[in-house]
Amino acid sequence: MGPALVTPYTVTVDAGTGDLRGADHLLQRLAAELDLPESTFGCTHLVRDDRPRVAVSLTLPSERHLRTTWARLTEAGHGALSAGPPDGAGRAVLYPGASALTGTMTVAELLAGSAIDRVTVLGAPGEPDPGTPMVTRDHVRPQWQGGALVLAAAPAAGGTLVPFEYPDPTPCCADH
Repeated sequence: MGPALVTPYTVTVDAGTGDLRGADHLLQRLAAELDLPESTFGCTHLVRDDRPRVAVSLTLPSERHLRTTWARLTEAGHGALSAGPPDGAGRAVLYPGASALTGTMTVAELLAGSAIDRVTVLGAPGEPDPGTPMVTRDHVRPQWQGGALVLAAAPAAGGTLVPFEYPDPTPCCADH
């Protein structure tokens, strides 16, 4: 299993965020405000109840980091806090190596330089060739699947791949 699923050092923050973009910004703001270590995993989690929203979790490298982060989150009033992740299927925004995934790199470079365990290509069997260029669009959001951090990619022009999640999607019905 991946580190973000087996560690006891996770806190979930439910700030009532309504969408993934807002949750991404919250995680990035928390990372900066709380000076989180590079080894932190920050994930988004869809909460499906009578009030659908996106919660975020922070998985930290140690109990000391968890205690400090929990105290700072409480002091700053960022939302309701709970221990542990809300589920095992988080979408990673913060993870080791995430900040270096910019521009174009090979699949092998992406895997070697980050906590991502595997790349899958939609509609294709198996994993892509390690030498395949990946155009990151500076927006790489892998998901936890079966204890592994997996990036879903899609084929793109010129034999390249792109992360399946688009960085700035057009909202549904934007032209209505």
